Amino acid sequence: MKKILSIASLLICLFLNVESVKAQPKPNLDKVVAVVGSNIILLSDLNQQYAIYLNQGNPADPKAKCYFLQQMLVQKLLKQQAEIDSIVVEEGQVDDELDKRMRYQVQRMGGQERLEQFLQKSLLQYKDEMRPDIKEGLIAQKMQAKITENITVTPLEVKKYFDTYPKDSLPDIGAEVEVGEIVLQPKLTKVEKQRFYDKLEAIRLRVKSGEDFGFLAKTYSEDPGSAAEGGDYGFIDRQTMVKEFTAWAFKLKAGEMSPVFETEYGYHILQVIERRGEQSHVRHILVRPQNTPQSLERVKLKADSIYKDLATKKLPFATAASLYSDNKETQYNGGMMLYADNQTARTTLMPVEKLDPAVFVVIDTMKVGEVSKPTQFNDQQSGKEGYKIFFLKSKIAPHKASLEQDYPKFKEKAQQQKESKVMSEWFEKRKETTYIRVDEEFQTCDELKLWVKKDKDSK
Repeated sequence: MKKILSIASLLICLFLNVESVKAQPKPNLDKVVAVVGSNIILLSDLNQQYAIYLNQGNPADPKAKCYFLQQMLVQKLLKQQAEIDSIVVEEGQVDDELDKRMRYQVQRMGGQERLEQFLQKSLLQYKDEMRPDIKEGLIAQKMQAKITENITVTPLEVKKYFDTYPKDSLPDIGAEVEVGEIVLQPKLTKVEKQRFYDKLEAIRLRVKSGEDFGFLAKTYSEDPGSAAEGGDYGFIDRQTMVKEFTAWAFKLKAGEMSPVFETEYGYHILQVIERRGEQSHVRHILVRPQNTPQSLERVKLKADSIYKDLATKKLPFATAASLYSDNKETQYNGGMMLYADNQTARTTLMPVEKLDPAVFVVIDTMKVGEVSKPTQFNDQQSGKEGYKIFFLKSKIAPHKASLEQDYPKFKEKAQQQKESKVMSEWFEKRKETTYIRVDEEFQTCDELKLWVKKDKDSK
């Protein structure tokens, strides 16, 4: 079982490490260490993986390179099949993944400036370098999803999987909870927002009078992802940005600038630098309206009113969430929070230790079925603030795993095992019909013995 599961997890491990790999400069010495069909793997890329392994505090272990090379071989084989099957990913998906990686990297490094110092390059250059690897990873993931899309497990298969555990070796399951939330954020009136509109309009007029757009973006833009680059977003397509932003990006001609317009992120002015077919190279300046004491007081009164209706059972929590919550991810899920560490299962059961401490403090003393009084929040990272109302739907005490109580967990594990077996069989078949060459330096790796069989047979 260990062999099957490790093979299936290789692609995900490699994909998640792409942004860290790119953080290291490539050495001057380079050579091809492996070939998969028409795809090559360079020694520099492998060394970058190993450098990250060391930088994370791991002990020196040359055998780790064997594992990293196996990861790369897996991804290249999936990529090659995806090309045969005409599997593609939209550029918008790549942009979304890139933006998510950028936010994570900026947060991890403590700010964009520190990240750029570490990389010794601008964020825009970093994104351009990452794009091919991110795209290849998404394509490989999509190919893997296609291979396993029709695999399901029956209740009998779940029971058989559960029975593989010795009764005295069943895992201990910690306390778990299901928590719902209604997020309420202040809404500014037109009068309250006017001064932010006016601020950006004044900047727009300065650009029209001849001042440099890029300099003003660096000075005034409140978009952490593009301000340091003079507001430059690079090329975008019609699926990349919110609709209001996209409308102006593809309405304007090269060199033209938009009037001030509003999106969910605030007020923007946008300038088109270049148009290339269905892509537009743009830069923008963002001003985010700030909440006022009056807007915070209004949202508090609204939160108190909703809580009163919930506490007196006049309104079901799920209905209130769909009507009032500003959290788009949970609004139409009955307000229920999904376990972020297990997005594929889309489960609402969360280990207590994985809860945000601010949430745990509120629900710790609540009884199942209760709603909390409105709790004020202020997210420094996103700049969002307001009030939250929590609902404790269920709570499961720590226990020894059982099929009756933990069926969804064992079903998910049985599904993963079955998919892993199918992926392993797929790899074995494709390796027999694909030209694969591994450099002699790595042919003694235990992890790569199956991959170098073709080499030895051809001698």
